[in-house]
Amino acid sequence: MKQRTDDLQQRGLASALAVLDEEGVTALTTRTVARRAGASVPAIYEVFGDKAGIVREVYFEGFRLLAERLAAVPMTTDPLEALRRLAEAFRRFILDHSVLAEVMFARPFADFDPTQDEVRAGVAVRKIFVDHARYAVERGHFHGDPTDIALIFFTVVEGLTGAEKANRLGSSKQSANRRFRLGINTLIAGFARSVPE
Repeated sequence: MKQRTDDLQQRGLASALAVLDEEGVTALTTRTVARRAGASVPAIYEVFGDKAGIVREVYFEGFRLLAERLAAVPMTTDPLEALRRLAEAFRRFILDHSVLAEVMFARPFADFDPTQDEVRAGVAVRKIFVDHARYAVERGHFHGDPTDIALIFFTVVEGLTGAEKANRLGSSKQSANRRFRLGINTLIAGFARSVPE
């Protein structure tokens, strides 16, 4: 029984991710997930509870995939270059999975309000950013609290990429790339100087 439930949960999650990727947020319903998973609607309800339960699993999976992507960025001997690569990996994740990123960061579903458990899903991602920021501080490249630096860095990358998705960094890939790099390099330069609190 547990094996069948686990199998349906995996199929349901894969179906939900496919619906988001191919059809967008408005198409994510229990019925569409059930259809794609080759299951009945009651079976999907039994496994996920309700639509919010499906969104909750998508939310967790999004942060798991993001952490996996970011963890693959090596901590090189140059902490600043490592941070640039981390920023680019985060940017690529958001651009490659734009609707999933919307679920993770914009919370487009009125019936899904993350609890503390869901908020903790981002801890692994936060730790990766903090570890990179701490490395830059320890090597004398940055001044300040690594957690503060990491959270600001994360927020700026997310914001720049959101602007890029909305074509606010320019209409060409070349201009978006240039402005994204300019933003990240300006942020890095700012943290390289001691800034009063």
